[in-house]
Amino acid sequence: MHNSVLIIGVGRFGRYLALKFSELGNDVMIVDRDEDTISKLMSEVTSAKIADCTREEALQGIGVKNFDVCFVCTGSDFQASLEITSRLSEMGAKKIISKASTDIHAKFLLRNGADEVVYPERDRAVELAVKYSDTRILDFAQMDDDIGIYEVSSADSWWGKTISSLGIRTKYKLNILAVKRDHKTIALPEPSFEIQKGDALIVMAEKTSLDKYLKSVKTR
Repeated sequence: MHNSVLIIGVGRFGRYLALKFSELGNDVMIVDRDEDTISKLMSEVTSAKIADCTREEALQGIGVKNFDVCFVCTGSDFQASLEITSRLSEMGAKKIISKASTDIHAKFLLRNGADEVVYPERDRAVELAVKYSDTRILDFAQMDDDIGIYEVSSADSWWGKTISSLGIRTKYKLNILAVKRDHKTIALPEPSFEIQKGDALIVMAEKTSLDKYLKSVKTR
């Protein structure tokens, strides 16, 4: 089932969002006050409109209730973002996700109609810092302030042993979501699954649990 998506503000983040949603088969409408920005993306989305959404009549002409989710991506102009978020809420938008650049901005957006806020620049910076701080962390995606999904090298001492015999969840509080082996991904491996040399584990864990794992075992 695909969604109808409204994206207001087509800067770098809004553009990538629009392109990805379209690639996944969703109906996407983009709105921006810059004509050149809209013209460059018109062929990639379902519909496009040149408008200043800080003006109430511009939003009324869009029909925001018809969209499953509305993204407000004018994060560099906080006043505009706040006004648009508030008006979308007043007009009965089903779900509003607004881009924020600071925690203070996020609090105001949430208090004025946003169902959720995103910090694309901050979140990407955190992911890169975690990934490149330890060579044993092959990839990382943050879930919230404490929990993340990590791709890590398997411990040497685990090779040839099953997940259940190692007590990975009990001892290290790591939840194994998948194992990557020879360019293949094995999702949700059974307790009887045997870890082999070269395996990479995709785990969900708190940062303290992952640190405990990395400190207590030898990996390559």
